[in-house]
Amino acid sequence: MTRYALRVASVAAALGLWQLLTSLDIDLWLRFSQFPTVADVARAFADRLAGDDYWTDLTDSLTRIVTGFLLAAVLGVATGVLVARSRLAEDLLGPILEVVRPIPAIALVPVAILLFPSNEQGIVFITFTAAFFPVLVSTRHAVRALPPGWEEAVRTMGGGRWRILGSVVLPGALPGIFGGLSVGIGVSWICVISAEMISGQYGVGYRTWQDYTVVDYPGVFVGMVTIGVLGWATSTAVELLGRRLTRWLPRTSYVPTCRTRPRSPRPAAPAPAASAVVPTGPEPEEARDEHLV
Repeated sequence: MTRYALRVASVAAALGLWQLLTSLDIDLWLRFSQFPTVADVARAFADRLAGDDYWTDLTDSLTRIVTGFLLAAVLGVATGVLVARSRLAEDLLGPILEVVRPIPAIALVPVAILLFPSNEQGIVFITFTAAFFPVLVSTRHAVRALPPGWEEAVRTMGGGRWRILGSVVLPGALPGIFGGLSVGIGVSWICVISAEMISGQYGVGYRTWQDYTVVDYPGVFVGMVTIGVLGWATSTAVELLGRRLTRWLPRTSYVPTCRTRPRSPRPAAPAPAASAVVPTGPEPEEARDEHLV
């Protein structure tokens, strides 16, 4: 409860600072006088919730992101496992993938417009491309990092290729795969909003850009808040699914302070008997050094 209270307090403090800077028209270096206040954004948000356009845009954006992300998850995992497990696939697909991977997904908007007959399919393609490569790279590295002893153990017990894939490769690579999925869903939101601003007809990104063109700044912030909440919700859903599917992994909990138990004093070593002490001359230098070591 304390952690949740701190999180709510941090959001409330940020909103309070925003309201204070904008209501006082602070213009030191950043021009907060151009920003709408929190109250203005809240009123605009309430007006949008009462209309039908907001929910239509929300549904369109979610449909595009879910479709593109699911395609990227399936094909990205399959391609990553194939490239990591097959030298032939790596030689055939590796060069093409490495050439296309550095190209930003949003730069493929002209290709999507020329390639697909409708804007809807083009936006889904942009979303798919944005999430595909993070999933592919994380899956490939996760599969290659698996200890070879696991596979050898399954082969020793008579397991074949599919048995190894189902009981060793995919379960062992799940933490890395979900790491790529978490990154991919965030990149997908960036690219789908950008694609909607450029070539969309409906969606949160399209509506946000339209509000900017008509100088409706509270509406712009409504779109930004909506994008942030949707991105947070989808990323949290992916992380929760990953935790559920990898429950067999050891979990570590954060411990702010670590108190060590006081050590009990060791019992003193018994003194040697007086009869056992034989007086000798001065100890040589080598013997003293050996005694210290």
